[in-house]
Amino acid sequence: MNQTLLIELLTEELPPKALSKLGAAFASGIVNGLKSRDFLEEDSVATTYATPRRLAVAITKVRATSPDKQVREKILPVAIALDADGNPTAPLTKKLAAMGLAHIAVADMERAQDGKAESFFYTKLAAGSALQVGAQAALEETIAKLPIPKVMSYQRPDGETVQFVRPAHALIALHGATVLPLTLLGLTASNKTEGHRFLTAPGKREVTVANAEAYAATLADAGKVVAGFDARKDAIRAALLQKAGADQVLMPEALLEEVSSLVEWPVVYECHFEEEFLAVPQECLILTMQTNQKYFALTDTNGKLRSRFLIVSNIATDTPAAIIGGNERVVRPRLSDAKFFFEQDKKKSLESRLPLLKNVVYHNKLGTQAERSERVTSLAAAIAGRLGGDKALAERAARLSKADLLTDMVGEFPELQGIMGTYYARHDGEHEEVALAASEHYQPRFAGDNLPSTATGTAVALADKVETLVGIWAIGLQPTGDKDPFALRRHALGVLRMLVEKRLPLSLSALLGDAAEQFVAVPNFKTPAAEVTAFMMDRLRGMLRERGFSVNEIEAVVAQNPDRLDDIVQRLEAVQAFAALPESVSLAGANKRITNILKKNEEALAQATTVKAELLQDAAEKALHAAMARVAPEVDAAWAKGDFTATLKTLAQLKEEVDAFFNDVMVMAEDIALRNNRLALLSSLHGMMNRVADISKLAA
Repeated sequence: MNQTLLIELLTEELPPKALSKLGAAFASGIVNGLKSRDFLEEDSVATTYATPRRLAVAITKVRATSPDKQVREKILPVAIALDADGNPTAPLTKKLAAMGLAHIAVADMERAQDGKAESFFYTKLAAGSALQVGAQAALEETIAKLPIPKVMSYQRPDGETVQFVRPAHALIALHGATVLPLTLLGLTASNKTEGHRFLTAPGKREVTVANAEAYAATLADAGKVVAGFDARKDAIRAALLQKAGADQVLMPEALLEEVSSLVEWPVVYECHFEEEFLAVPQECLILTMQTNQKYFALTDTNGKLRSRFLIVSNIATDTPAAIIGGNERVVRPRLSDAKFFFEQDKKKSLESRLPLLKNVVYHNKLGTQAERSERVTSLAAAIAGRLGGDKALAERAARLSKADLLTDMVGEFPELQGIMGTYYARHDGEHEEVALAASEHYQPRFAGDNLPSTATGTAVALADKVETLVGIWAIGLQPTGDKDPFALRRHALGVLRMLVEKRLPLSLSALLGDAAEQFVAVPNFKTPAAEVTAFMMDRLRGMLRERGFSVNEIEAVVAQNPDRLDDIVQRLEAVQAFAALPESVSLAGANKRITNILKKNEEALAQATTVKAELLQDAAEKALHAAMARVAPEVDAAWAKGDFTATLKTLAQLKEEVDAFFNDVMVMAEDIALRNNRLALLSSLHGMMNRVADISKLAA
């Protein structure tokens, strides 16, 4: 009989940052274990539950007994099973007896090829197994494979020592209303669990689940527990928004996840702190509330922090004054610490902290933070110069960019590096672009993050990231597999985004060359520019795919190894527009053919530099030469204006002449002069067609 199966493991409080993964792994492990043993229907549906004190899964349409099935078993190779006269051997008789098939004759066995030899097989009907057996195996397999952060050992009341992420207290295994007597961690399954620690009376905490399908409703009604992880998170999000009113609530997903892992019956309360703390940079206050207390800060519609905040409690009460007051008392010292750090830090300028960077090791092969700061400063000035920016501002911003690492506030909250640099630089009276660069040089910090808003911030951001890429790569710490301890992938994408989205007229080879020059004082330094360029091109391909361009379109542009990326999107858009033309298929195919011909005749091309009109003989080659001369001014004009789409579309006018040339003209003529002239004509056409992109890459 098919019914819903419920399995729940009740424990002490589970690690909150691991709860979501533990819940998902517990559910998927049991589902996969039962599915592999054929206990589930095709349309069985699993519902995952996870609270701070329990992992559970409910699966619909679970069979009480797995179906009988045909099992084909290998017995022995024929060479071993039969003697020279074809009679059964002793090993065959022994093997059949061990398999419970002593009554089977040789004629009843299947004789089939097994690799290079023949073997005997026997197919029999295997009876299905009971759900209790399959569920027990699936549960044990699942527990053994859970992504447990750290296993602990504990003793059960009977003295047995068991190991699990936290002590386990009860196990539910229900198939419909029937209890399956599964065992795990010294527990035997029943239909009983526990409700909320505080919202149920001590003597009435036990909750009986009458039926597997009633699990979530029973826990909510009788146990004051919201069993579903996502259901709790959605309830918290809705309650936060309701309490926030006209204000904006700051609820990063990671914080929502963690808080959802700390409560079983979430209730949101409003708290306040003293207005005087708002004089501290709000990022400090927000971070301490989120990181240390798991509170949700509020801002007004302009993003300015409010002196009220929201907490998520595990206790519902009509008189929450004690809860609110307790949380307000707890947060006050944290905010006071932030205020103290801020006031103390302002007593010393960022510039006065610079000598202390000599005491901070960046990497033992690359020197101190002070040495790195000088490299980034020199590189930022060079980049600013190439961009026509203010080199003095870039130098000043780069030199001060890491000084806030030595402040008390960043020492307490490393996440605020850069942000605090901006506040302290403004306090020191630095130029606004210098102050902004303290935080902007870290941008973009993640996918989708903003790019630096100023020219100075952009120069320092490029310098910081390129110096890291070149330096770290040169000492052999490039990314491998999923390991990227210095975030070189993120740095590469940041550089690419700035070059592409800001359309910076910078040569990538010059940028990496400038960076390599900063390491002349590093012993045995060898520039990794070629490897870093290849690495960045791979990242560029991925970035462009995410923007909707096809692999062939991207290769048409990237295969030309562009040294500047400021117009790469425009080139790709032009390639897209060209690919949509009916003439594109024929021209791309012809261009691919031309490319192959030219590659095979590179030596001849060295001599055939120009087309000689007097050597043109066939009507088709004359027509192609004339058509090229006709469209060349139009192509040149479109190219000069940077109109890549018009450049490629103009080339579509050559389709008929190109097709006729390949139909009527023998390129590899016996006459060397004639052959070289035709190669020169194709070389000229190839250059014209591939000025924007290598359109041969569009050919299927």
